[in-house]
Amino acid sequence: MPELTPNARGKLAGKVALVTGGAGGLGSAICLALANEGASVVIGYHRSHAAAKTLAANLPTEGATHIALASPVTDSAALITLADEIDRRYGRLDMLVNCAGTTRFVPHPELDQLDDQLIDDILATNIRGPIAMVRAMKTLLQRHADGLVVNISSIAAKSAMGSNIAYCASKAALDNLTKSLARALAPRIRVVSVSPGLVDTEFVKRMDERWRGEQVTRTPLHRLCTPTEVAQAVIACATHFTFSTGSVFAVDGGRALT
Repeated sequence: MPELTPNARGKLAGKVALVTGGAGGLGSAICLALANEGASVVIGYHRSHAAAKTLAANLPTEGATHIALASPVTDSAALITLADEIDRRYGRLDMLVNCAGTTRFVPHPELDQLDDQLIDDILATNIRGPIAMVRAMKTLLQRHADGLVVNISSIAAKSAMGSNIAYCASKAALDNLTKSLARALAPRIRVVSVSPGLVDTEFVKRMDERWRGEQVTRTPLHRLCTPTEVAQAVIACATHFTFSTGSVFAVDGGRALT
């Protein structure tokens, strides 16, 4: 869990945000940043019920109410129930952050290790999931004519370098989805992607140390992205880039330059 800091009534006071995968290393940093800006945060989880409840109980709460709710992104019926519950509790949803994702490290040449089940799991979670989430939340997001969807993508979408080939393809599809949805849902809902380089989460810390070191060396700023920096980009999409839709914002330390 990220370190919690005192809340000040911020730029998102009165807003409600739903973060899928909200109990993970990256998702929890986004939830904290949203809460620090005054938003009420719905922490969407699949299996991490206890971690999501703990996070909800510890987020800053000046004028805001946080809750952990199940949001299995591959279960469309459950997402409709989730939308109804958010409507019942808050009467609105201003922001959806599609942060839930899955992958497994498979060297790109090892195609035999990229089994069908893994491919299906990646595409179902990383692509069908965001589509299903937007479909379920569309009516709520449209209610106040300034809804926002932020898809958490990856520079693997363009570099084709990532944990495995299917993962890279899923992020490329997610950026394309961002543009399609931005066109389809304008003007009442904006849709953007935040596209980090390698983020220094617990998942990444467990990877081969030499490989991680190579990624640092190949990044012009000579370090990995932090979860907080991704969260700050999400906040910027909500509070500063208010005339942007269909855009993909890189948070990569200049990795694309190498």
